[in-house]
Amino acid sequence: MKTCLLATALAALLPAAAAAHFQLNYTDDAMIDRPGDVPMGLIFWHPFENGHVMDMGAPQEFFMVHNGDKVDLSDRLEPATFKGASNEAAAYRATIPVKRSGDYVVVTIPAPYYEESEDIFIQQIAKVVLNRNTLPTDWDQPVGLPTEILPLNKPYNVIVGSTFSGQVLADGKPVPGAEIEVEYMAAEPDLEAFTTTDPTAQPMQGGAVVAIADQNGVFTFGIPRAGYWGFAALGSGLATEHEGKELSQDAVIWIRAEDMK
Repeated sequence: MKTCLLATALAALLPAAAAAHFQLNYTDDAMIDRPGDVPMGLIFWHPFENGHVMDMGAPQEFFMVHNGDKVDLSDRLEPATFKGASNEAAAYRATIPVKRSGDYVVVTIPAPYYEESEDIFIQQIAKVVLNRNTLPTDWDQPVGLPTEILPLNKPYNVIVGSTFSGQVLADGKPVPGAEIEVEYMAAEPDLEAFTTTDPTAQPMQGGAVVAIADQNGVFTFGIPRAGYWGFAALGSGLATEHEGKELSQDAVIWIRAEDMK
């Protein structure tokens, strides 16, 4: 796989108000110290601007992959209301059973969300990788989703000032020229209160931050700050219609970046 061609992060020609929708699979940390049930929030939100929260329907699938085994987690979903800075909306709480060492690739396939202002449906298939005891097992393997971003760097061990690369796939095949929106989780959720926190950064003046994948579906983005970074490949899935309307089937991945100490 050739990864030498880099996609430069560019400012999109979108107004600041049209901030990106992002499906969150949020935990307080990606590195898990002790075995047990790890709290997770499933929230459809604008976390960079601490903006509007969208109602989530019941996820179509919610599962994890550990040591190559797929484990259904749908019985661990609990409907909840997440309070953002300007509104509140339907979301979900969950717990992830982290016991043995290794990677835990957690996937949410949400129900399509109807965006009335654009008269389209959005389905953001999201994944995040948790790890226990620094043993890598699954992070670099595709899950087999309708569309996904395969990380080319260990996604829970990214150093601030370095880069993160990913490959956009649809049914296992590269998506040339995919458009990837980049989101910083400036406001990380409080999972106990299930509400927003004060943002630590502001969105860029040029609107959404965007990278374009090369002919192999590969993109690279420089990481300037510690925290969670999200990448959404817009319309990268093969499904383009839902209930007679346009569907944007997006692939989302969240990574965790840390400063060197």
